[in-house]
Amino acid sequence: MKRWLCKDLYMEIERLERSVMELEEEIIELKMQLKRKTDEVTSLSIENASLRHKVELLERREAYLVDLLKSLKLPLVIVDEEGFEDVEVDLKPDLGE
Repeated sequence: MKRWLCKDLYMEIERLERSVMELEEEIIELKMQLKRKTDEVTSLSIENASLRHKVELLERREAYLVDLLKSLKLPLVIVDEEGFEDVEVDLKPDLGE
């Protein structure tokens, strides 16, 4: 009876040790995934900051150019590109064809 009980306990200990090893491997994999995601978030954050800076520069440049054109008293037409529709133009009558 003792042998059987010891053998059973020994097998249970081995099973638990294997489970612990598998869990440790899973923890390592999850840590690697977390590091990759953290690196990705950092990279996206840097890219986002860079793009925001570029947008700010473009907005300042646009405002400067608009002010410059106004000060030169040049006619200025601002087109809302989002509301602008492409129109197909038939140039054949103008080309004499």
